[in-house]
Amino acid sequence: MIQTPRLILRELTTDDAPFMLELLNSPGWLTYIGDRNVHNIEDAKKYITERNIPNYQKYNFGFYAVVRVEDQAVIGTCGMAHRDFLDDPDIGFALLPQYTGKGYALEAAQAVMNYAQQKLGIKKVLAFTLPINEPSIRLLKKIGLHNAGTFNLPDDPEDLLLFEKEIE
Repeated sequence: MIQTPRLILRELTTDDAPFMLELLNSPGWLTYIGDRNVHNIEDAKKYITERNIPNYQKYNFGFYAVVRVEDQAVIGTCGMAHRDFLDDPDIGFALLPQYTGKGYALEAAQAVMNYAQQKLGIKKVLAFTLPINEPSIRLLKKIGLHNAGTFNLPDDPEDLLLFEKEIE
């Protein structure tokens, strides 16, 4: 679907359930994103079926499997979410711990931003992160988003940092 020199971003399928189980229970995910109550392969398949696949069909975007070209390893996810309470999509990314610090998240996120602009015609992209998530904050700034203040998701009192970028 989307390709960079080192990565392929493709739609998630239920075949990715073992990877998703690992990612959703990785220390970084649990610390910065939160427990999604995915504790076995069936939970992971349900997560993909209910939370990922419908977005591809309904919005023509979602979160994609990030696959390393050199060995076809699924190393993370990157993409955009549509949220009913927002006017614009928000970008997100997460990698398995062994693949962080190698520039993969930046490469994937930039590819998603380019795809949003060139293929989907999206004019504005948002992002949310915890104030303590310095790596994500640095990455969001590298792909051109700027801090627009704080935001609270519905039914969640935790203050998040809101980032945004107008796309020309």
